[in-house]
Amino acid sequence: MSFKEIKSLLRMVNVDMNDMYAYRLFKECDHSNNERLEGTEIEEFLRRLLKRPELEEIFHRYSGEDRVLSAPELLEFLEDQGEDGATLARAQQLIQNYELNETAKQHELMTLDGFMMYLLSPDGAALDPAHTCVFQDMDQPLAHYFISSSHNTYLTDSQIGGPSSTEAYVRAFAQGCRCVELDCWEGPGGEPVIYHGHTLTSKILFRDVIQAVRDHAFTLSPYPVILSLENHCGLEQQAAMAHHLRTILGDMLVTQALDSPNPEELPSPERLKGRVLVKGKKLPAARSEDGRILSDREEEEEEEEEEGAEAAEQRRRAKQISPELSALVVYCCATRLRTLRPVPVPPQPCQVSSLSERKAKKFIREAGNSFIRHNAHQLTRVYPLGLRMTSANYSPQEMWNSGCQLVALNFQTPGYEMDLNAGRFLINGQCGYVLKPACLRQPDTHFDPECPGPPKTTLTIQVLTAQQLPKLNAEKPNSIVDPLVRVEIHGVPADCARKETNYVLNNGFNPRWGQTLQFQLRAPELVLVRFVVEDYDTTSPNDFVGQFTLPLNSLKQGYRHIHLLSKDGASLSPATLFVHIRIQSS
Repeated sequence: MSFKEIKSLLRMVNVDMNDMYAYRLFKECDHSNNERLEGTEIEEFLRRLLKRPELEEIFHRYSGEDRVLSAPELLEFLEDQGEDGATLARAQQLIQNYELNETAKQHELMTLDGFMMYLLSPDGAALDPAHTCVFQDMDQPLAHYFISSSHNTYLTDSQIGGPSSTEAYVRAFAQGCRCVELDCWEGPGGEPVIYHGHTLTSKILFRDVIQAVRDHAFTLSPYPVILSLENHCGLEQQAAMAHHLRTILGDMLVTQALDSPNPEELPSPERLKGRVLVKGKKLPAARSEDGRILSDREEEEEEEEEEGAEAAEQRRRAKQISPELSALVVYCCATRLRTLRPVPVPPQPCQVSSLSERKAKKFIREAGNSFIRHNAHQLTRVYPLGLRMTSANYSPQEMWNSGCQLVALNFQTPGYEMDLNAGRFLINGQCGYVLKPACLRQPDTHFDPECPGPPKTTLTIQVLTAQQLPKLNAEKPNSIVDPLVRVEIHGVPADCARKETNYVLNNGFNPRWGQTLQFQLRAPELVLVRFVVEDYDTTSPNDFVGQFTLPLNSLKQGYRHIHLLSKDGASLSPATLFVHIRIQSS
């Protein structure tokens, strides 16, 4: 068989293989040196390709002399793994699902091959399969959830000169985003446009974006979408915006309160399924006839520093709110949050404040617990500083620690911040809503992320091996990866930590570490665990190879495979990390 034939054979038997490793192995087995493998050479190639000594060792620990696992032996392994619902019936089911040898299957036995198939499947992954569908209570008020949110959603590139596109909205929805931003400006012919004002970014029609919302908002998730309007239009074009929202979205649009007009709490994601909410300025009841009212522009401090005199006229016009647009703002009335009162005032659940990351950090520092209590019944949106010209992001974790729901990030900018966002919303069916921990939902909570109390949980991760790590640096095509693994803890400040293994020289195919990393955690319910593989470099910064991020509460114990993702969140299959995980509560 030629290398090409070997590759199609591997595809036929569903063995995913990195080309570089496959060809190197092919050459090592081609003893006759004729670019073909014959008979025993093919057998040697497949054996070496699939060999996983560390899995064989675990397998033989449980299988005993006969080198096959009976259902009771597999059950013993499942119990040691700490599997919920480990029963004999479950063990028998796994044999039926993953054993490749028909005879073994009939006798309810699992061979080493079947065991490897099982551990590489979603059932053997680090992410709890039960958390991949919607498993949380979706009947609580909106303010009780973290909500996946995007900033400057219309940009596909940087804030200063990049193109704007409706495609960026489609992509954000495909990533589970539930709160998108529309920066609305006066356009020609009475048609409002969306772009990053006073910059060279291109413009798209407001109408086209609303059509994209109608067509794509609910393809991945049925739960409500919030349109965060940043409004710079005069009264006429605001009325045009209201007209487009009503006519294009129809019944999807929430135009009046579901129950009482002054609810004590926001409706739940379940009640708002398939609905679109408008977040914007609302006219006070007394002033809704003429629409002449001063509004608070959302991006107050930074934007005003940037804009200067040229924008004064535009700002004066944006301070008028049209009654037509005001009428569409029901549950998300934009208000400015200047101070947090320690004494509880009657909650106003329909008010949403937008804070720059700088102002949010100030509240976190100075108001700690009051800010958390505020966020237990009211929505808060946080957005990146206007000064971040390259659409860089900030760490969302700090904002989540204080219960902020709408932590808006530039979805178009890959990096650890978007990895954390993807990890936070990886669970609950990737529906874009994740229930906040109880300590962030109770109205009288005493939780303060700055003082979380003593350690409650010990996380122990044994980094064992990795498989088929890609060489991502195209400039050095012949050099081989020198991989190291770093485990990062993102949570309350006292929990944040990072520890790494040594690097393994010149081996991306099956590097072995066998190193243990341990973490003490004070607020485990907020922790995200990020596994990162890097290519060690003595002279320059390490190259990123792959990562996977997930909530600690969705991390399974025992021997687990971690399926690595690229910088932009795509699968790097067949690249995996093999680890052993222990979580002990004190």
